[in-house]
Amino acid sequence: MTSAAVSYEQRSGRPHGSLGALALGALGVVYGDIGTSPLYTMKTVLDWEGNSGAPAVALGTLSLIVWTLIITTSIKYVAVVMRADNEGEGGILALMSLLGIRRGTRVAVISAGIIGAALLYGDGAITPAISVLSALEGLKTAAPAIAPHVVTLAVAILVGLFALQPQGSGRIGKLFGPIMTLWFVIIAALGVTGMIRHPGVLAALDPRYGASLLFTHGFSGFLVLGAVFLCATGAEALYADMGHFGPRPIRVSWYGLVLPALVLNYAGQTAIVLDGVPAGDNPFYVLCPASLQLPLVVLATLATIIASQAIISGAFSMTRQAIQLGLCPRLHIKQTSAEGYGQIYVGFVNWMLMALTLALTLAFRSSDNLAAAYGIAVSLTMLLTSVLIFLAMREVWGWRLPVALAVAGTFVVVDLSFVTANLTKVLEGGWVPLVVAAIIFFLMSTWREGRGAMLAKLERDTLPLAGFITQTASKTRVPGTAVYLTSRTDVVPVPLLHNLKHNKVLHQRIVLLHVMTENIPRSLPSRRLEVRHLGHDFHAITAHYGFMEQPHVPHALERCTERAVPFQMMDTSFFVGHLTIVAAGKSRWKRLWVSVFEAMHRNALPATEFFRIPSNRVVELGGQIEI
Repeated sequence: MTSAAVSYEQRSGRPHGSLGALALGALGVVYGDIGTSPLYTMKTVLDWEGNSGAPAVALGTLSLIVWTLIITTSIKYVAVVMRADNEGEGGILALMSLLGIRRGTRVAVISAGIIGAALLYGDGAITPAISVLSALEGLKTAAPAIAPHVVTLAVAILVGLFALQPQGSGRIGKLFGPIMTLWFVIIAALGVTGMIRHPGVLAALDPRYGASLLFTHGFSGFLVLGAVFLCATGAEALYADMGHFGPRPIRVSWYGLVLPALVLNYAGQTAIVLDGVPAGDNPFYVLCPASLQLPLVVLATLATIIASQAIISGAFSMTRQAIQLGLCPRLHIKQTSAEGYGQIYVGFVNWMLMALTLALTLAFRSSDNLAAAYGIAVSLTMLLTSVLIFLAMREVWGWRLPVALAVAGTFVVVDLSFVTANLTKVLEGGWVPLVVAAIIFFLMSTWREGRGAMLAKLERDTLPLAGFITQTASKTRVPGTAVYLTSRTDVVPVPLLHNLKHNKVLHQRIVLLHVMTENIPRSLPSRRLEVRHLGHDFHAITAHYGFMEQPHVPHALERCTERAVPFQMMDTSFFVGHLTIVAAGKSRWKRLWVSVFEAMHRNALPATEFFRIPSNRVVELGGQIEI
């Protein structure tokens, strides 16, 4: 779901290309977040547990990190969760839509999907801030004279990153894979140099070291889990970006390079900790020879920019999914590349993320301070994914209940441990993503419920279509084709009633057009159009799109010629309703809720622009509706 992603073949809906090319692309897009976590994970652990260099603590921490990468990333996401694809697409919204259609509308599943998406938006604001800050903080060792300007440099880099988004990142994206490959090779080599000093750190592969730290160091041992979790914060991206590369290239990249490099680097950092790291120093940079620290800072900054780009582009893609699934008002979406479908730009999301990211950078001013705010959003999303994957095990894969409970239950216990540990840091910054997520959840749920109430009200105010066709059969028609956008093709659209009532006009040919978003990523071209001839030159057309597609009504109508409904755009008028929404109730909460929905509805991108209908062929008919 990122800008550097490999595009889908429209007919098959599957990523294409050689395994090597796809695996290289996955390195540059999927692993930017989790791949840069060594910059701050071990340092945060040391800060949270008091910078203890005791062998039991150091080896216990490494054991927890290694087994977190194995259980949460390697087993849960790479081996299990990535099997739950919705026609090739991954991510919590794709999983929600996959499960939501199994038994009709399921409030709990939809709510879980909305909460997870809302939390990921919060993560999208924190990731660029903590990643870029953690990379630039290496200047404190490599170039002390520049160190006081770290925050200023971070702000400049972040502003530049967000400012370049409207241009698309296709060209830069081609460099992502090679740069991240170099990054993983170098951090693995640094880890090996550290392990040479203390080969005994490999003993931490024994999970008993981690268990000993958790169960023999009291509450402080448990709190370390919140910092340890930072090593896996990018695991959700493996699932979310699956649709662009396919599961096999992602698995090859993970098991073949990323996992070994991360383990080696964390082991090398642990060896440095055993040697003794001065308070405040980052063991990641201490691991590097002094003469190479400045080049390493440059490479780390490039890697964190790549990680930030992936998160930002992922937010764009998730927004498109939310719009198509009816969870978000229509926003202007710009396709920045004709080659990669995932290369899109959503201006409103970009500038809101930039404002929030810069505010976090200026408010917290260091990666240490941001660490408390970082883990809670992702850990909650992972917990929700574990719950939803249990439903997938039962309903999609047909697993037996004991097996599903054992596997998903293990994931839930692990995720719940991380969530609990991170919740202890709510007052130290963890409240930030929770507040952001709460606001986004309120807006998404308000839009979904308000839109449902509005459509229900409109349907109550209209007439059955069959009777209307019979009643108007003898009326005089004016030349041309009138297309009415509607959510149902069995009732009369309200704009059609208004047009007939106020303008006394009925066109020679009437087309009721329903653009339907299905619970699959893409609709096959052969299933794009469904045409029904209703008699008396009334026609009902349903255009099917997936939730990853951008509707294009004129292109769809061009294909109607083969269905005996030829269109000449210059003889066609599109009629849409322009509604003013008012509150029907008197309660203060109801008025507030309707006011928020009305503001979202008023500022949403017009349907005609979203569906790419020529503005000079559009007729708007106003009206008022109470909900």
